Amino acid sequence: MRNIERRSIKTGADDAGINTLLADTRLDERRCRAVTHSARLDSLAAHIYSRQLGYVEAAELLRQEAENMNNQAQELS
Repeated sequence: MRNIERRSIKTGADDAGINTLLADTRLDERRCRAVTHSARLDSLAAHIYSRQLGYVEAAELLRQEAENMNNQAQELS
């Protein structure tokens, strides 16, 4: 999700405007990540339910997803 929003930034000795903008941007990024993770978990739950996976298969599926997420995080570093 990319939102294009133009804001006026107050600049001054303490750069409070920039700090506020950064805080708002970080909060927006957290919200976007939460929505993405929620959708992925819902997709995994639907997959587990539709295929009637047992607890071992479901746990393996979740483990694979965690590994994929870790790999993606390492690529961003």
